[in-house]
Amino acid sequence: MARLRSRFLHCLTIVFYTTLISHSSSTLESDFSIIDSDSEVLLFHQDYSPPAPPPPPPHPPSVSCTNDLGGIGSLDSTCKIVADLNLTRDVYIAGKGNFYILPGVRFHCPSLGCSVTVNISGNFSLGEGSTIVTGTFQLGAYNASFYNGSAVNTTGWAGDPPPETSGTPQGLAGAGGGHGGRGASCIVEDGKLPEDVWGGDAYSWSSLQNPWSYGSKGGTTSKEVDYGGVGGGRVKIIIKDLLEMNGSLLADGGDGGSKGGGGSGGSIYIKARKMTGSGWISACGGNGFAGGGGGRVSVDIFSRHDEPKIDVYGGISHGCPENAGAAGTLYDALPCSLTVDNHNLATVTETLLLEFPHRPLWTNVYIRNCARATVPLLWTRVQVHGQISLLCRAVLSFGLAHYGSSEFELLAEELLMSDSVIKVYGALRMTVKIFLMWNSKLQIDGGEDVTVATSWLEASNLVVLKESSVIHSNANLGVHGQGLLNLSGPGDTIQAQRLVLSLFYSINVGPGSILRGPLENASSDAITPKLYCEHQDCPIELLHPPEDCNVNSTLSFTLQICRVEDVTVEGLIKGSVVHFHRARTVSVWSSGIISASGMGCIGGVGRGNFLYNGIGSGGGHGGRGGLACYNDSCVEGGISYGHRELPCELGSGSGIESPDDSTAGGGIIVFGSMEHPLSSLSVEGAVRADGESFEGTVWKQEYSVSNDSSIAPGGGSGGTVLLFLHTLTLGESAILSSVGGYGSSKGGGGGGGGRIHFHWSYIPSGDVYQPIARVKGSIHARGGLGRDKSGVGENGTVTGKACPKGLYGTFCVECPAGTYKNVTGSDRSLCHRCPASELPHRAIYIAVRGGNAETPCPYECISDRYDMPHCYTALEELIYTFGGPWLFSLLLVGLLILLALVLSVARTKFVGVDELPGPSPPQHGHQIDHSFPFLESLNEVMETNRAEESQSHIHRMYFMGPNSFSEPWHLSHTPAEEIKEIVYEGAYGIFVDEINAIAAYQWWEGAIYTILSILAYPVAWSWQQWRRRMKLQQLREFVRSEYDHACLRSCRSRALYEGIKVSATSDLMSAFVDFFLGGDEKRTDLPPRLPQKFPMAIIFGGDGSYMAPFSLQNDNILASLMSQLVPPTTWYRLVAGLNAQLRLVCRGWLTVTFRPVLRWLGTHANPALRNHGVRIELAWFRSAPGGYCQYGLLVYSVEEENGHISLGNTNGRVRTELRSRILLA
Repeated sequence: MARLRSRFLHCLTIVFYTTLISHSSSTLESDFSIIDSDSEVLLFHQDYSPPAPPPPPPHPPSVSCTNDLGGIGSLDSTCKIVADLNLTRDVYIAGKGNFYILPGVRFHCPSLGCSVTVNISGNFSLGEGSTIVTGTFQLGAYNASFYNGSAVNTTGWAGDPPPETSGTPQGLAGAGGGHGGRGASCIVEDGKLPEDVWGGDAYSWSSLQNPWSYGSKGGTTSKEVDYGGVGGGRVKIIIKDLLEMNGSLLADGGDGGSKGGGGSGGSIYIKARKMTGSGWISACGGNGFAGGGGGRVSVDIFSRHDEPKIDVYGGISHGCPENAGAAGTLYDALPCSLTVDNHNLATVTETLLLEFPHRPLWTNVYIRNCARATVPLLWTRVQVHGQISLLCRAVLSFGLAHYGSSEFELLAEELLMSDSVIKVYGALRMTVKIFLMWNSKLQIDGGEDVTVATSWLEASNLVVLKESSVIHSNANLGVHGQGLLNLSGPGDTIQAQRLVLSLFYSINVGPGSILRGPLENASSDAITPKLYCEHQDCPIELLHPPEDCNVNSTLSFTLQICRVEDVTVEGLIKGSVVHFHRARTVSVWSSGIISASGMGCIGGVGRGNFLYNGIGSGGGHGGRGGLACYNDSCVEGGISYGHRELPCELGSGSGIESPDDSTAGGGIIVFGSMEHPLSSLSVEGAVRADGESFEGTVWKQEYSVSNDSSIAPGGGSGGTVLLFLHTLTLGESAILSSVGGYGSSKGGGGGGGGRIHFHWSYIPSGDVYQPIARVKGSIHARGGLGRDKSGVGENGTVTGKACPKGLYGTFCVECPAGTYKNVTGSDRSLCHRCPASELPHRAIYIAVRGGNAETPCPYECISDRYDMPHCYTALEELIYTFGGPWLFSLLLVGLLILLALVLSVARTKFVGVDELPGPSPPQHGHQIDHSFPFLESLNEVMETNRAEESQSHIHRMYFMGPNSFSEPWHLSHTPAEEIKEIVYEGAYGIFVDEINAIAAYQWWEGAIYTILSILAYPVAWSWQQWRRRMKLQQLREFVRSEYDHACLRSCRSRALYEGIKVSATSDLMSAFVDFFLGGDEKRTDLPPRLPQKFPMAIIFGGDGSYMAPFSLQNDNILASLMSQLVPPTTWYRLVAGLNAQLRLVCRGWLTVTFRPVLRWLGTHANPALRNHGVRIELAWFRSAPGGYCQYGLLVYSVEEENGHISLGNTNGRVRTELRSRILLA
């Protein structure tokens, strides 16, 4: 009955403990979970999951604090361990209180696999300097503290590892034990690589997130004594709230000394809500003859305030220091990251990475510090949310080194490599967003299995290689992306047997960087692309490549750059058949090279031939290969083959298959395609498809040095450079070549030149012509040198697409001036010379945009003196217009005679027909006198607005001076009596100063007039008239819009800028200023009637010269004023008759020529005016102190005829008598 009760109590305790742990765990997860309830993880857990593993065996009854542990207190309140305790069996400690191990206390269970379990509801602490030594330590508490110097040590106290594992090595090699990483082995077997041999194997991969396995024992070197180190133990700590870690948690493998292998590290699992402190957590492999592998550590901490040191590296190997044990695994549950870190201990032993979880995915994988990891599966997918990082001499390999038939998928956001290596045995399918390499290598060994011969790397955003990083594949490789591919500097290389780079917006091949396909010196197991050496037919994909950019081993390309916007080459791009497909621009800088030199056929259609003694001729292609001669025996070079206009053939070689004694022809470089030409090619460096020279020959002028080989092959022929372009730029240092290689100095012939063809996609012509090529560099297709002239290979061909009319040559430039081209073609001879008969003797041919496509050819006269189209002077043009010199002379003489007759008749008419009739009775109505029919139209408008102007007119004031450069116009500062009532005298003086300043001329104007008068007087007269006209315009503009009319008393005139008006005679020699009322003066005596203005002076225009005869200016205002007394018809007839008389007045004979005018006034003018009470007399006016006089009329009433009138209204001129007089000169 007691036994039954004891078993019942035991079962009840187990159920209670299980319920408590389950409740605590669920409470902790619900309180501190960082995953939402609707997250992918919980959804996954709600789906079907495999059956749970069997429950762990029940715990034994808990020990008591005082009786069993020798402590103070109770486990349900507080239990303190105050003294050292050595246990001999497993211990289970459970209670609702706290459990404290005081400082300096040793709590030991020194037996393999011994288990110490502490499961309390309160707090746990391990005091300073205290230690717990056991094989298994489990702790469950609310809070836990491990103080400075404290330690939980399970090193070398492991129990048995899981069954059916091979962590313990067999044999007497003294190898290390394995667990998280393989144990090392210092024995290397024949025929195996160092990484093919290891000690104990890894296990418990599936439980690395919750590790709970013992480490394995190391091997021994003796049959009698087992020197192997024992594996590390197990530590599991689950804390609900705070874990303070300032001590050590150790689960290292035991040391094996110099005769045994080190044990592998054990397992450590830590889970808490928060953790502080900077303690040490270690599950490293033990040291020994061969180091043990690292263990497994998993940390599930929500919040860390400090970072404790966590180590899982392999143990040191004393027998082979360069091969430590493999690193274990560190799993961090919060970021879901896996770390493999070997603490910079060199090793060739690997850590196994097996199946990666798919739901949920891990976030990051870190392999660093000399760690080596391997995924030895036939097919697997390594997929993470974040990054895969390899740092500090880390190595990650996929597949088996001797069986390259695996396929691997690698998916991540980022793949970062620094001083590290990735090895792939098989095919790699990589998809990342960012791929960065720093002094690292990615090596893909496709083996000989064609099913895994193609790998592709896709980086959607960025691929950067720096510090001599290398991507290498001995099979087919495609590198795709949507962003930038940057090979930064020297040593950065991407190479494969067949290489395709596609879909990037930009590719930058930096200085010293290399893109290569196929490989140089490839191994025998590499998949070698097959070249079409024995066929003359052009593969269709060279001219019309497929639209997609996939790696296709059936195509002839060995290196293709496809669908890339911009390609910048500062390093080397080299391949047998290089193709730039659907690119926009390609820029080859001065250090850049695009090369297919020596990458063509060793044999080929134009292979060289050999003499009996092994001396060979050169290979042929665009030109024949050079002869090979020995004594008097010669053998022909290789034949010429291929198409001039659209070449696409590989160059041919020496024809011998020996790799040491052969030369190869040049390969093929194709830019663009028929459907998708390259927008722009800019070359400052080199683009070469040269034939290979025999490597034993170094040519230096006439001297050569040859090797001792009995075979002396000729040089390989140049290959093909085919360019489908829009525009081309070749800098001064640029080289575009397809030359033949040099033959052997023993008599080998040089290779024939290759072929270069420019197939322009669009050639603008005519008015829209623009140069499609700017060529300053060199373009070569010459043959290679032989031993003598007969051994030189023939030159190849450099061709271009047929040019439209007006353009010629390879680059379709304009035909030279003086030639025309009216057919399609590129030959220079199609530009024919223009007919000499169509060119005037004073003309030269000129170039026109787009060249000249037809005759006649454009030309221009040799000087601006001559006019097109006959390049005559103006006089010659006139002469030849009228039939030539003789006929023109006759016409000119006749015209002069006719003109003289007309002028004579006109002069006589002006003198005789303008007489006015005597007094006549007043006319009634509106009859018009037709004596002057040209005046009839004026009668219709006389009574319109002129009357309105005359009603407000006050006075006309004439300028003094003849408006010459020496005597310009000017006004008197004293206002006339007639305007004193309407102006302010002070403001008037300012107005006069401004007017006089404007009217004055600059000194240089007169100087130019003087010089021109000496050289060409007509030009001087034209200059004077232009300056006079400009001066009058300036005066008018000043009075009209610039002057504020401040001198006028009328507010209305000042506001409206009215009241003053400047006018001049048509000859620009006499000018006057008219003053008008503003309308607001409120005076009945203004304006005065015409009789009140008498006597009134009217100044003549002109100076009596032929160019400016005297004339009376009959303007609107004067006509309106005179119409108050004189009918307009009478006045106009008078003015016309007077002007006819004044035309005959000559300046040098005034005394004689004015007498007819005086007689005409007395006999015709005054008798007609007397009936209207008006009389006019001829008068002169002195206008300037220098003696210049002006002539005009003096108008007065008949009543004043017998009296003498003071001419005070003549603007300051000298007084004269009323009687009609003239002072004779």
